[in-house]
Amino acid sequence: MKIIAFLGSPRENGNTELLLKEAIRAIEDSGFKAHVFNLNSMSISPCQSCGGCEDTGICVFEDDMAQIHAAIREADRIILASPIYFFGVSAQAKIMIDRCQCFWCEKYLLKRPIPEGPYGRKGLLLLVGGQKREIGIQCAEATAKAFFRTISIPEHETLGYLSVDAKGAIVNHPTAMSDAYRAGKKLVTLNK
Repeated sequence: MKIIAFLGSPRENGNTELLLKEAIRAIEDSGFKAHVFNLNSMSISPCQSCGGCEDTGICVFEDDMAQIHAAIREADRIILASPIYFFGVSAQAKIMIDRCQCFWCEKYLLKRPIPEGPYGRKGLLLLVGGQKREIGIQCAEATAKAFFRTISIPEHETLGYLSVDAKGAIVNHPTAMSDAYRAGKKLVTLNK
């Protein structure tokens, strides 16, 4: 089973990364490995809406996104972890999502969705924000849902935590770390 994760936080060892690490610990405890893309350290240009992918489903720009596109095609499980900024996913996460327009073209214009593969395709969304209002999670999840649907992830679980702002504060949340571990385990458990 191929598992990839996108870390959308610019803050090293911040709340989002700690939550993601706990989900990955569960995946590793289950005998699998996950490849993490630290989006903040990658060179990814914004989508130019040039239409270059409309006839092929292949992005015409060459940067670090090429390795992400290849990984998405091969993945059975995909995790997206992002802080919530201004009721949305981080800029790092959004720039990666926008560059998946080529998958939208491939799926909806060219009628070639990513194949399901032997394990099916599932996702996990991890969101952490300092604000108190639920709309932050709702808006960020709407973006993630469109992303998952476009890359042929028909189902995903969302874990979202509000009022968590100070670096490392997520470990003091009463359920967040255990929730992330459980979700990581669940993500790689095959339905019988």
